[in-house]
This record gives sequence, structure tokens and C-alpha cells, in this order.
Amino acid sequence: MTTTERSVGPDQIIGILGGGQLGRMLALAGAKLGLRCQVLAPEPESPAFDVVRRITEADYSDEVALARFAEDVDIVTYEFENVPDKAARFLSSRLTVRPGPRALTVSQDRVVEKTFARDCGLGVPDFEPVDDEADLDRALARLGRPAVLKTRRFGYDGKGQAVIRDGDDAAAAFSSIGRQPAILEAFVPFIREISVIVVRGADGEIRHYDPVENVHRDGILRTSTVPARMTPEQANEAARMGEVLAEKLDYVGVLAVELFVTADGGLVVNEMAPRVHNSGHWTEAACHCSQFENHMRAVAGLPLGSTARHSDAVMENLIGADVEAWRAIAAESGAVLHLYGKRDQRDGRKMGHVTRLTQLT
Repeated sequence: MTTTERSVGPDQIIGILGGGQLGRMLALAGAKLGLRCQVLAPEPESPAFDVVRRITEADYSDEVALARFAEDVDIVTYEFENVPDKAARFLSSRLTVRPGPRALTVSQDRVVEKTFARDCGLGVPDFEPVDDEADLDRALARLGRPAVLKTRRFGYDGKGQAVIRDGDDAAAAFSSIGRQPAILEAFVPFIREISVIVVRGADGEIRHYDPVENVHRDGILRTSTVPARMTPEQANEAARMGEVLAEKLDYVGVLAVELFVTADGGLVVNEMAPRVHNSGHWTEAACHCSQFENHMRAVAGLPLGSTARHSDAVMENLIGADVEAWRAIAAESGAVLHLYGKRDQRDGRKMGHVTRLTQLT
């Protein structure tokens, strides 16, 4: 392409691993900046396929498809943390991958993740790795009950977890998660759940969005409210914790950190997600630059946008049949509706979200 044929703007092609709603929203945000996106995903009806320049329908283990994908794009990112780190490493040998594969390696294994956060000097629940029933018995003897048993890998939205209380059959709990390698975590008597979204640019600049208060039901996020009920000191500490993790990972892009607020005012890391996050969806309606746009800015090596909030807000996920109210929601004053274009509505599936702006700040 000659100079006169180049478009005004970054004129880069961003490859996205994963075709879910997060990939869809990343591509839409990138389009605002003149970035073109190509998605690789194995599912034929991926929501992101509707809004990108080109699609590659292939499994993440298909190195022939990954190699072709690498030839078609300038930089690669990913929209969910269960993309195999092997695929990210394969691509990183050919072009830039942001965030780097190490973020996937750390976040995909809960024992590795908790150990990493602890080594960063951050508070985490006490934990023990569990590979078999004997390990589980020893871990329960040390940590006590109640305790939370989680698969080490691939759990999300409450899946792959079991709470073990006094009188519960530990062996049955282990069977309920498929007898997979697991982690047992001491139960944290928290008073609320919060999360913080940080973004780190390719030049090392780092910014954060205001922490939000989250409410889960049946393991699935239902609402995120900003501002969260917390002191300025707690908000600053939450941001610091997110920034520490991003710096230690040499991270580029958006990183989400979920935290427990304890009765004594302390903060404990629950988990981190190396991607844009459900609890940050409110930023597209209540901030000057959304988490999606800032992720794409960081990945493309562009200056970061403002993370300032211009409104208080409550984001509500539309799960399963909730989405059938979309027409009434669209008529609400102050409601910003976002549907994901999914054709198969079912219980527990996130079909969209609505952000209600409650007050200008």
C-alpha cells in the first residue's frame, strides 16, 4: 500500500483469539480507532464473527491455522483466559502477543495464580494444592471448615467449585468437581466483593478505573455498581494491588482483579483475569474511554485514554430469559443496552447487559 493509500489512523490489524462477546466488544472498540480485527475461534456461531473483517474458524491447537493467522495480522491479543498458553507462545514466536503468554500461564492455574499474588506481597486466602482425596483430607485438617474446593483450571461463573462445610462429605465434594487437580482455599468471611480494572500501556504507563462492587448469584455476576461502598483508602489500595500484578507480569492491556473486602477493612485477592472483564462493562457507558478501547489502545501501542468516570452506574447482566425485556430496557431513560447477538438463549448464558446511569459526577 502506498503512502497516499494508507488510512488515517493506526492502520493495524489486530488478531483476537476467542470469538465471544468480549472479542466482539474489543473489535467494535478497535473500529473506532481505525483498527481492523480478525478473530480466530473454534465455534462457528461466535458473536464476534459479526463485526470483524475476517474470521478464522479453527481450534487453538491447530498450528497450521495459527501460522496463517499470524501472517494475516500485525499484533495478537485474546479475549478470555482459557486460550491455551501453548497457542499464545506459538504465536509469540512469530509476532507480538499482548498481554504476553506468561499472563495466561499464571492465571490458568489457581495454585500458580495464588502463589504469584502472594509472592507479590498481596493478601490471598490460605490455600493448599489437592491432587487426591488424601491431599484433601490433609488440607482440610490444616485449613479447617468451611473451605472452598476449586478445580485448578478452567472454572468460571461458579463452575468447578464446591464449598465444604461441617458435616459435608469431602470425598463427594471432590467427586462433584470431577476429581480433577484442585485447590482448597480457606473460607474468607468477606462483607462484599469488589473488582478493579487496570490498564497498562506498551510504554509502561498504567491507569485504573474506579473499583466496583459486585453481586453474584449462582456463581454468575449479576450486577456491578460504581462507586463501590468502600473508603478512599481501600479504593487506592485496590488500585495499587492491581498495578502491582500488572507491573510484575510486565503486562500490556487490561487486567481485572477480583477482591474480597473483609470485616476489618482488609483486601484479599480472589482471582485475576488477563483480559477485559464483565465487571468493567459499565465503563463503555460511564467513562470517557471504555475498558475495551483502552485495551485496544494498549495492544496497538497507542496512548492510553482517560479512565475517569463521568457518571455513577449500575451494570446488570442479562442472563437467559432476562434478555426478553430488551425492548422495555431500550425505552428506559438513562439505560444503555448492549446485546451480544447470540442466537441460542438458554439458562445461565449471558445474552447482553444494561448499564443504568444513576448520577452525573
